[in-house]
Amino acid sequence: MTPILLSGAFAGAGLLLLGLMFDTSRGSGATQLAALDAARARNRRTQALSHVSRSHGEESLRMRRLGSHLRASLENRGFTVPAPIQSDLAVLSRTVEGHLAGSVLAGVAGAFAPSVALSPLLLTGDAGLSLPVWIGVLGAILGAVLPTLQLRHTAEERRRDFRHAVSAFLDLVAMNLAGGRGVPEALSAAVSISDGWAMVRIRDTLQNARLHGVTPWAALGELGEELAVEELRDLAATLALVAEDGAKVRESLAARAASMRQRELADAEARAAQRSQSMLVAQLLLCVGFLLFLGYPAAAGLLSL
Repeated sequence: MTPILLSGAFAGAGLLLLGLMFDTSRGSGATQLAALDAARARNRRTQALSHVSRSHGEESLRMRRLGSHLRASLENRGFTVPAPIQSDLAVLSRTVEGHLAGSVLAGVAGAFAPSVALSPLLLTGDAGLSLPVWIGVLGAILGAVLPTLQLRHTAEERRRDFRHAVSAFLDLVAMNLAGGRGVPEALSAAVSISDGWAMVRIRDTLQNARLHGVTPWAALGELGEELAVEELRDLAATLALVAEDGAKVRESLAARAASMRQRELADAEARAAQRSQSMLVAQLLLCVGFLLFLGYPAAAGLLSL
């Protein structure tokens, strides 16, 4: 029965791949125009990054090409990458195409890894054929999901660092505004202080906005929307009030920077307390294991009587 089921599964997978290969559905004209505009926006954001924050060196050309085909195929069928995943990729300066290609390759590796590991048992006949198949399916699912899980954890850490840089950026902008500079000059002077990746990212955004004739606060708002950083969007709204209405918000910027630092301090204390609790649980488990090790000879002697 197992060879029949496997033959049917492989035949169905082959027919599915054949249908996807000859599927030439392109969608409506409006859909194609929207896809073209989205592709141009993605290319513009990618080209705006400098060599410090650009991820092209981390992703090979073949990976991006494979990912572009996968993304085009998914978008033609109405499937898009969720916005939180796109924000996490933007924080890490990675492309959606590279992530899709990496997930597919990880799924393929997870599918074939159990068969390679169990190959000695398969050759000797100690393991049946159905066991590696089910383990391969589970490995493929786990391998495809694992890059996204790692992406979320890494993006949260990097977004926390970005918020820390934004709080320092707020203080610098407030000091430059207090010195009598305008909003564009204050932003340029504040972002030129550091060469950290967050400041470089903001600097690239401001330079790209100047080249495309976009206001700096609008560009910062788009960057905050892309990275899912609420503090950067609030800063863009505040700077828009300064530039358009002449509002005096220097004290507001300083107070917002102080509140961000207090929030970061509370977050750090909460993470430290959580790790302390984890260490306490580990110590309790060690103590329980040590007590069991000491009490086992006595308990075994009593039970043998």
